[in-house]
Amino acid sequence: MKRKILVTGGAGFVGSCMVDKLIEDENNMVIVVDNLSTGNIGRLPTTHQDRWKFIKCDANSYRDLAAVMMSYQFDFVFHYAAVVGVKRTIENPVSVLNDINGFRYLLDLCKNTGVQRVFFSSSSEVYGEPFEHPQNEQTTPLNSRLPYAVVKNVGESFLRSYKQEFDLDYTIFRFFNTYGPKQSQDFVMSKFINAAVNDRDITIYGDGSQTRTFCYRLDNVDACANAFYNNLHVNDTVNIGSDFEVSVLELAQMIIEITNSKSKIVYLPPLKEGDMTRRKPDIAKMRDLLGRELTTIPDGIRKTIESNQYHY
Repeated sequence: MKRKILVTGGAGFVGSCMVDKLIEDENNMVIVVDNLSTGNIGRLPTTHQDRWKFIKCDANSYRDLAAVMMSYQFDFVFHYAAVVGVKRTIENPVSVLNDINGFRYLLDLCKNTGVQRVFFSSSSEVYGEPFEHPQNEQTTPLNSRLPYAVVKNVGESFLRSYKQEFDLDYTIFRFFNTYGPKQSQDFVMSKFINAAVNDRDITIYGDGSQTRTFCYRLDNVDACANAFYNNLHVNDTVNIGSDFEVSVLELAQMIIEITNSKSKIVYLPPLKEGDMTRRKPDIAKMRDLLGRELTTIPDGIRKTIESNQYHY
């Protein structure tokens, strides 16, 4: 009997990559929902047409969500729908807060329709400006300040509460920067690559000394899929990212070198908020899930460029 799986936000970058992974298994039937506000229909699969179906649906609308969930009686849910991106979420804080309604609607429907487990895309932003490096899931205080980060923290609290009250199992994935083909071009990695392959200036906020880690998309989805298929980290939280720390300036220089670009680096004033000085996860749990070495940043950049999505 096929597993019935719901993926909300399935036309988004990471959500669509997870859909691609899930439909590799003939035992899965995946229903993809997205309101297409930031998702893109072009990210949906082009293979295994009998293993997935797309429904345009607002995951923050009870009517929309209930119609889908009551119809299919899902076994598992991957809740990836969200307003994403620091700049976008700062500029649209009320839209971000609306995601809280979606958590409540989704979890109420899950507990009433027999869903076995919810997989939730949280974010490294819940750590805020962390006091511990690397950030460990259990010991690093959640120092949320921005609306997006606060909402993700609330989502995590919803899951823990519904487990306690209704015995609804969950797994929280705290995603750190993920990149690769299909990513929209308003994130640092995709923005830098797009500029470099087209010999345009690469702009950096501040002096570029702020550090980040970058996880290639397949490392993300392989680790998350292994947690799903092997029933691991039930009612637990897992950092999903890379532990190779690089400054934003070093990243720009690396991309220019790999692409043999004529781009110049241009410095802009620092962002007023949302640009944390350091970000690096403790990924011991993820490494165990992945069972292989992570994709290096240079290799991930090359794979992304080879997808040809940056040549305009």
